Amino acid sequence: MSGGFAAERAAVARAAREMDRLGLVSGSSGNVSARAGDGALMAVTPMGLPYSELSDADVVVVDSDLEPLEGDRAPSSESLLHRAIYEQRPEVGAVVHTHSIFSSVAAVTGREIPPIVDEMVVYLGGGVRVSEYAFPGTPELAERVLAALEGRSAAIIRNHGAVGVGRNADEALRVCALVERVATIHAYAAVSGTVGELPPEVVEREQAVYRMRMAAAAAGR
Repeated sequence: MSGGFAAERAAVARAAREMDRLGLVSGSSGNVSARAGDGALMAVTPMGLPYSELSDADVVVVDSDLEPLEGDRAPSSESLLHRAIYEQRPEVGAVVHTHSIFSSVAAVTGREIPPIVDEMVVYLGGGVRVSEYAFPGTPELAERVLAALEGRSAAIIRNHGAVGVGRNADEALRVCALVERVATIHAYAAVSGTVGELPPEVVEREQAVYRMRMAAAAAGR
């Protein structure tokens, strides 16, 4: 594969194939991106190609106007959302968007996933909020997802799926896998009739740990 972004394209392709293997998407749904070059560029999955078949060369590198610089395919239809996240969140190095089942259940019901297990506060920042609905691929969707992501590493996209962010594509994928896990736990707990949330003082202490992690990421440590 020629070009100057081989590492970024390989990381995105690897995360997309793993996302498919984990069952967090189906076919070519969802998308993955990572910052490229000086950070103003991004490598992103293409439209319409099943991730089980995705190669490094299929990943597209786009500039800040979402114009392709490398790759022959059209970039993801959700590239606008990815770009908006990078512009607002300098500590974020990669974005993963999934259509996993229980995260999509939360997206359809519109129910926030409250802080119910310790790891979700430490690694996600607290409860997973649900964004207000907006049409896919639009500036409105990007704006509303960014609001739900404030102070968090993940959000549920209303009637759509989930999005997770991280320092790199592997970390963003782990975030989305955790979102699916806690969404599953929450759905089963809700069916049982009892959802026990973490005590507020515990959430506050664990959010302090999360903020320290994010500050370190922003400082490039």
